[in-house]
Amino acid sequence: MKVAVVGATGLVGTKMLEVLAERNFPVTELIPVASERSVGKEVIYKGKPYKVVSMNDGIAAKPAIAIFSAGGSTSLEWAPKFAEAGIRVIDNSSAWRMDPTKKLVVPEVNADVLTKDDLIIANPNCSTIQMVVALQPLHLRYNIKRVVVSTYQSVTGTGKKAVDQLFNERKGVEGEMAYKYPIDLNVIPQIDVFTDNGYTKEEMKMVNETKKIMKDESIRVTATTVRIPVIGGHSESVNVEFENDFTLEEVRSLLEKAPGVIVQDDLANQQYPMPLWAHEKDEVFVGRLRRDETQPNTLNMWIVSDNLRKGAATNAVQIAEYLMEKGLI
Repeated sequence: MKVAVVGATGLVGTKMLEVLAERNFPVTELIPVASERSVGKEVIYKGKPYKVVSMNDGIAAKPAIAIFSAGGSTSLEWAPKFAEAGIRVIDNSSAWRMDPTKKLVVPEVNADVLTKDDLIIANPNCSTIQMVVALQPLHLRYNIKRVVVSTYQSVTGTGKKAVDQLFNERKGVEGEMAYKYPIDLNVIPQIDVFTDNGYTKEEMKMVNETKKIMKDESIRVTATTVRIPVIGGHSESVNVEFENDFTLEEVRSLLEKAPGVIVQDDLANQQYPMPLWAHEKDEVFVGRLRRDETQPNTLNMWIVSDNLRKGAATNAVQIAEYLMEKGLI
């Protein structure tokens, strides 16, 4: 199968190439696509160099699938052009997520919504993906009423410039800043721009995307998203109120059986999810499971996942695998 990776030279694009190779996706021809300034550069896939081509050349090559990770404005302009040429687009930007005509997909949760007519498919926000993977099995059993989430997000979510800023600061080197403030030895309680209600765009993504993916407008979500000086993945403190009561034993059992989830919750040995361990893994790690003793039917949990993998590249490739498995491409 001919596969294009659009934005192939960026942090997520590079990770897409790694994940396609690791999962042995049946790529017969790889077409790395990027902006004009990157055309002619080389990317490595399965040990071989491939020359980066322009958007128009990417369309002319007629891939079956184009996995986009090139930013919202690029996607708004180019995804429809790829789709018009009959190319299936899986888009990692925020451009199409809340478009009512587009599907927003996490394969473990709602892959069943996909049909052969979906030419542009949206990959959700990284912090939303890991949360819904862990919440879905619990929602099916106990019915979620309300979620309160605070995130602790890796600088890799911002991109290479932010990773460089962190390590420059750690070494005491002057350099370009991705953030308004230093990030090393600091936390920044702002991800993306502020909206009129005082929440950031990232926080509102978590609110709105959760309802769309889980197909339940009644779930109330409130979020605080925070950038921290870490590179291995995003962490989330999640407080979930259910309609129905639960036992911790059953919660643990449901999560252990859930696709894509690994439970790390061994208090005696101080085992719990951390970005240090989630880094370069595809699963969502869940731990610190405990009852909220201040109100009924409420659970506290800690969720960690590698935001460049399950939060972006792996999820996109899993969507492509599902399309192939179901004969939709």
